[in-house]
Amino acid sequence: QVQLVESGGGLVQAGGSLRLTCTASRNIFDINGMAWYRQVPGNQRELVADLLTRTGATEYLDSVKGRFTISGDKAKNTVFLQMNSLKPEDTAVYYCFFDLGAARAYWGQGIQVTVSS
Repeated sequence: QVQLVESGGGLVQAGGSLRLTCTASRNIFDINGMAWYRQVPGNQRELVADLLTRTGATEYLDSVKGRFTISGDKAKNTVFLQMNSLKPEDTAVYYCFFDLGAARAYWGQGIQVTVSS
């Protein structure tokens, strides 16, 4: 069973930066895409950013464009989320996600990001 382990979360003041890292517990082949989601209690989980590993194409939630950057190292089974100019509304539990296609996917356990005003 593969586990995705997230790190880098925590408490930061508004305007600050954090870098989230997510690494698989063992090698995974054929990763089609990597992504970060976030969820606030009482709300649905939303897609923050995703990365197609074959093309390098990325997409972002409108509210984080220009502030967040997703990057990945497929060979190391690792995905990053650089978060700059953080705002209190970015406060959430962040989850990494690996899409292997054919309805196969893995989720991280979630990591708390708290931005104080």
